[in-house]
Amino acid sequence: MTMLLAGLLLAGSNLADPALADATPAPPAPPAQTAQTAPPPEPANPPAPAPTITDKDLGHGVITRFLAYQAAEWNRATSPLAPDPAAPPSRRADWAPAPATSPPYPFTEFSYGGATLLGVNRPASVDSPLMVALGDTGLGQAMARAHVQAYGWIDIGGNLSTSNVRQGNAPAAYAFAPNTVLLNQAVLFIERTPDTVQDDHVDWGFRVSGIYGSDYRYTASRGFLIDRGYYDRNKVNGFDMPMVYAELFVPKIAQGLVIRAGRFIALPDIEAQLAPNNYMYSHSLTYTFDNYTNEGVQLTLAATRSLFVQLGLTYGSDTAAWNAGQHLPNPAQTITAASWATIGNGAPFADPGGHPYTAISNTLYPGATFRRDPGARPSITACLRYQDAAARDNIYLCADAINSGVWGYNNLQWFGGTWYHRFSDTVHIALESYTLYQKRVVNVDAGSPGYFLYYGGGTPFSPQVYRFNGPSGAQCADRSAQSCTAHVFALLSYLNWEFSPLNNLSLRSEYYNDQQGQRTGVKSRYWEIGLGWQHWFSPQIEVRPEVTYYRSVDAAAFNIDLSTGDASQAKNHQLLVAGDLIVHF
Repeated sequence: MTMLLAGLLLAGSNLADPALADATPAPPAPPAQTAQTAPPPEPANPPAPAPTITDKDLGHGVITRFLAYQAAEWNRATSPLAPDPAAPPSRRADWAPAPATSPPYPFTEFSYGGATLLGVNRPASVDSPLMVALGDTGLGQAMARAHVQAYGWIDIGGNLSTSNVRQGNAPAAYAFAPNTVLLNQAVLFIERTPDTVQDDHVDWGFRVSGIYGSDYRYTASRGFLIDRGYYDRNKVNGFDMPMVYAELFVPKIAQGLVIRAGRFIALPDIEAQLAPNNYMYSHSLTYTFDNYTNEGVQLTLAATRSLFVQLGLTYGSDTAAWNAGQHLPNPAQTITAASWATIGNGAPFADPGGHPYTAISNTLYPGATFRRDPGARPSITACLRYQDAAARDNIYLCADAINSGVWGYNNLQWFGGTWYHRFSDTVHIALESYTLYQKRVVNVDAGSPGYFLYYGGGTPFSPQVYRFNGPSGAQCADRSAQSCTAHVFALLSYLNWEFSPLNNLSLRSEYYNDQQGQRTGVKSRYWEIGLGWQHWFSPQIEVRPEVTYYRSVDAAAFNIDLSTGDASQAKNHQLLVAGDLIVHF
């Protein structure tokens, strides 16, 4: 439906519209008024009111200044502080105009990953009430001189759902627990970003991030911080550090080069784990079962003002690099009727036709040990991003973390991209499509040889290793196979309308085909449609109510208790009414 609506809008749009002005243009001189000249029409979104306070008006004391600044920003789309007349421009003069404003959108530039935004970033430019509150302290002044900022947010969300068992909203994510309120994420960044507007010196930056809440499960990296709480106890809330990296900006190489090294959010996608970076509270299946973070080095080159080229070397996806040298004992090189009797909980040791096995040799992992994560291996990321001079169209194509593709913690061989198109200054569409695969994924169809190897402990991701939240196996077309290649195809759309400077509506539609069930745990095609409203009370406080309908076409995938595997109440549809509150600081 969204695709059809987008096509109608595109067909009716004026393709010859001039480029939007720069984000902070000088106002043009008004035309002389004559009897034949009518005054210009009022813009659809009037400009923000003029600054109303100075720093002195905020008073003294951290708490006093914090609350005063939050109050001064109420019902505004921009900071109320008067800009510094000596401040340098916020973007290069010959760069494409900013395609969006935030608020109400979650960004000002169409998204790309792996780098601080080229050509449009000045250090210490985040509008942060915490930094304003610290502004008259010695610490705040020292941070300002060093161009270091500390800021973050708290995100609390809840939902009402037609599902009702524990974690039964899954495979829908973030609001995974039906009919509950969750602390989704409390986030703190400490960072210095490089100045990518200037072109006369090398600049540097870093970011250290921390996240606490239920969303830690969507930044999980095998072997990094959260193993016991997530995999052993399935804790609702946990802590992770999804971004710990350093950056170097080198000008005068074409239009500039950014080098990032460390742990960072995976490059492609419309969505991100961090709540303010999304149009809606809930996430698409396309993003939920994507790769989350990479560890390594990523280069981003602005070959021209319109064309960016990216090349990276990482160690797989969602896995710590040190996993590459670690091994675990393999207790199931061979499964026999006797050994299965001790671990099979009464399940028959027989093939899908009911014929008993005598023994099953583990040809998938035949040795006495196996690698803790076979997906922890050198991987290549390569991307191209093109944006036209008017920032009306943006195409971003990626091959992300590509290696031999063997079944790993999240060793997804990702090929796809995004396309953003602006129909006007208030309406745009964001499209994403990808295909991904993993090879040699164990077959967990009941009665297959892989089923007995998996539940017998003969893989790195068996229940004996991961009590909870381990990677799923595949439901292979050949039920007699030990393993197969698992494929996914996804198509996602967000149609967005900014109907005032503090309000945006997003219509999300999605098709997701989990061809072997490896990503969601259920072999099925999925359809989803949702409508979300993003309302900002100020640049620091926003709410995002939504209603979303999901359907799994080929099998019942919703209302399954993931903590026990009980699917007795499973459904093939789900209606979710949800929303969250984000308070920035």
